[in-house]
Amino acid sequence: MAGGTRLRTMQDTHIIDRVSEEHLWDQVLHRQAGADFLYAVTTMGVYCRPACPSPRPLRKNTRFFRSPPEAEAAGFRACKRCDPKGERARIAQDVVRDACAFIEASEDSPALDVLAKRSGYSRFHFLRMFRDHTGVTPRGYAEAVRARRLHASLADGNRVIDAVAEAGYGSESRVYEKTATLLGMTPGAARRGGQGERIRTAFADCPFGRLLVGATGKGVCFIGFAEPDDALMADLRRRFPQATVTTDDAALSETVKAVLDFLREPKQALDLPLDLRGTAFQQRVWQTLCSIPSGETRTYAQLAEMAGNPKAIRAAARSCAVNPVALAVPCHRVIGSNGKLTGYRWGVPRKQALLEQERKLAGA
Repeated sequence: MAGGTRLRTMQDTHIIDRVSEEHLWDQVLHRQAGADFLYAVTTMGVYCRPACPSPRPLRKNTRFFRSPPEAEAAGFRACKRCDPKGERARIAQDVVRDACAFIEASEDSPALDVLAKRSGYSRFHFLRMFRDHTGVTPRGYAEAVRARRLHASLADGNRVIDAVAEAGYGSESRVYEKTATLLGMTPGAARRGGQGERIRTAFADCPFGRLLVGATGKGVCFIGFAEPDDALMADLRRRFPQATVTTDDAALSETVKAVLDFLREPKQALDLPLDLRGTAFQQRVWQTLCSIPSGETRTYAQLAEMAGNPKAIRAAARSCAVNPVALAVPCHRVIGSNGKLTGYRWGVPRKQALLEQERKLAGA
């Protein structure tokens, strides 16, 4: 088998043919993340991932392998810096997972020293480990837990003073000082769940089935499609449980037309007045999504970096998942780091169809 990635045996050790080796060597030089091979350094006796931060070896001292067992069979040991077997990473994940569970179960925010001692690592090492795996500090994680408790309590209709106490905040003033960061709205508005507001709605048929558009006096607050009418309406009511929902096809006719036009020919951004409610980070992510040109995609890691927090990849993905206005905030333009389509609220096949249509029109 000429070229490609052909394996042959030499002295009972698998090595990659000369043509492929040059390509692999280039990936080592550029510290290519996510590459599916390993390289070993004969002078050091270790094998590494291509993205290892260690100094690059000389080409003549480098060998390539497909897996840790192959490298170890040739007499090499795993690098302690890049952890090619993932052993240290698994231990760190367990430590961080335990710390997160401890924070979740605590009424107050545990001190860093307490968490570090519990983990068995130094204060500095634990902090770096936690930040690398969650994208936030333990304090930041604890704040997010309290904010989630606060939001849930308010959504249940509890009085603000009671919800603040249950979430572990010392006073209402601290909550009101950080309303944008914690809730994206005042505690009273979160507690009301849309009470006193009127949401006008309109259904229509679209290329993906049924379409529902909802709007407050400020702008569009919900766009859903590809589900039965009852399911779409239930989703809207779950987001605004106390709001008065009315049918108003006439008032929303232009808005519905804009959405339908976009679905048929998504050349331009779906420019509509929006009423988006979320945390400050969610708002940044949604705004960032709107900056991705039609026909292009970004990974979740790129999205987090564009939103100002490169390590908050999971939070960025979660912001996409709770996006209330599909299409207007184009979360379908975000893909996995491996280039594959990932989960989409309205179905991966529809995500693929939207992207293919956008790319076709962008290249026209």
